[in-house]
This record gives sequence, structure tokens and C-alpha cells, in this order.
Amino acid sequence: MPTLVTGGAGFLGSHLCERLVKQGEEVICLDNFFTGRRSNVSHLLDYRNFEILRHDVVDPFKVEVNRIYNLACPASPIHYQYNPIKTVKTSVMGAINCLGLAKRVGATILQASTSEIYGDPEVHPQPESYRGNVNPIGLRSCYDEGKRCAETLFFDYYRENQVDIRVIRIFNTYGPQMTPDDGRVVSNFIVQAIKGENLTLYGDGSQTRSFCYVDDMIDGMMGIMEQDESVGPVNLGNPNEFTIRQLAEAVLQKVDTGSKIVEESLPADDPTQRKPDIGLARKLMDWEPKVQLTEGLDRTIPYFRDIIQS
Repeated sequence: MPTLVTGGAGFLGSHLCERLVKQGEEVICLDNFFTGRRSNVSHLLDYRNFEILRHDVVDPFKVEVNRIYNLACPASPIHYQYNPIKTVKTSVMGAINCLGLAKRVGATILQASTSEIYGDPEVHPQPESYRGNVNPIGLRSCYDEGKRCAETLFFDYYRENQVDIRVIRIFNTYGPQMTPDDGRVVSNFIVQAIKGENLTLYGDGSQTRSFCYVDDMIDGMMGIMEQDESVGPVNLGNPNEFTIRQLAEAVLQKVDTGSKIVEESLPADDPTQRKPDIGLARKLMDWEPKVQLTEGLDRTIPYFRDIIQS
């Protein structure tokens, strides 16, 4: 039976599809190509065990599968704020449709939730037990609250219908196959530096993030799907914490085009701290990110340079 990856042509989804296909699994990639790109997975069409379905998870669908990775949702502020109502629909109605399918065919289903459900945290680092500090009516709420509601749906289907679920909370992830206009901080800084533009720092850059390289994230995601000790939620991210200014300086050290750092006002509800407590992931599958920021940037910068120069 195949594995379904919703949002499979997106940044994380395309990496997951490639990993699964090359392991010999039959994979169905479902995407509406709002933020996903066909070019991310076009090379997989040479494999007989891979197919693409152009479809929106907001609309019901039927496929026969035994595993579902639900990754469908714009994940960067510039994209999820473009059409906030659509973002909420994707999280909530998409979860309902995926869970309904999992219930019907008896599939195990993994929800790609997010560290954004913690909001601007008052607990640091953030463990899975922390319930968050989220503004329900702010500009980021379409994503934050949509993902929180999706988690609620997953656990209600688990308790009421015995659907076999897994829930992960993804912290900042980066790597090749992000789009140049992605709007997230790592891609923003790299693209600006390559183009010789000033790096835009929102606020004074003292806010912190923890950056996980995509290969480590896919390892963790697949590991949670394979284990059956816990349904989650489970934090996945790199616990090494950096200020945004430190990230900007690290990029400028690697891309010397004369760019400078310039400060602009901080967007509303932008979290001041973000660092995962990954104790549960360590316990469940002995998972630990292997690629640290310096190496990850070295792997990511050439990808963006090729995209921009071509």
C-alpha cells in the first residue's frame, strides 16, 4: 500500500518524498502547488513508485494508502498571511479530510504541527507540556490557531475513533528546495547577501531561534512515524539557540558581497525566544540533530546561488 504525502511538492514534503521513494516505498504526492513547486519533485517521476496528484486538501479526496504524512499548509508568514482564511481552511479542513481518510482505510497518520503553537513563549526552552501564549486575533493567528485546532482534531479522532496518529511540532527548518521568496529568515538572509542587498533585521536582532537542517528533520519525522511508543506531540528541532543577529553575521561571513545589516521595526506577535526541548524525541528514538548551523549554511548557500544566478 502506498504512502500519501500531502504538501509533497513543498520544501519539507519534497525531501520526504525523495527519501521514501529512494527507500523503495510507493509514494503519492498530493499538492495544489500554491507554495509547492513541481520542479521540487519532477526528478522523482522517473521512478515507477512515485506519482503526483494535483489536489487541494480542503476538498475531500479518496486514495488507498496505509500511511499519511499531512504536511499541507503554507509555513512562512509571507505566504500564510497572503490568504489567511485559506490558511485556516487548509489546516482545519485539511486535517478533517486527512483524518477521515485515515479512519476509513485504517492508515497511520502524522500531523506536521509547528512550534508556532507555543506563540511568544513564557517558558524556555519549550517542552511539549507547555500550552503556549498565542494571540488568537493577530496577523499570525491564521497559522498558529489553525495548527492548534488541527492538533485538537487529531487527538479527538484518536480518542473517539482510535485513529493511529502521530503529531510532531516542527521548529525552524532550512535547506535546499526552499524558494527564494520563502520569507523565512534563513532564506531571506542568504538571498539578500547573494544579491548584494542589505540584510533586513527586524528589531535589534536579539530575538532567538533554533535552526534545524532539513535532513535531520526528515530523519526525525520518519522516526516518529516508525515508533509506536507515543502518539505525541513531539518537538523536532535543533536545540542550539542563536540570535537573529548572529545568524545574519554567520551568513555575511560566508557570502561576502558587501552587504550590511539594517534594522527595521519588529512585526506584531513575533516571538522573542524559540528553542525546543527535545528530550522526548531523544527518549523515543535516540534522535539528535547532526548538522549544525555552519555546515548547514555551507550546504544551503550553493543551492540559492545556483537558483539566483540561473
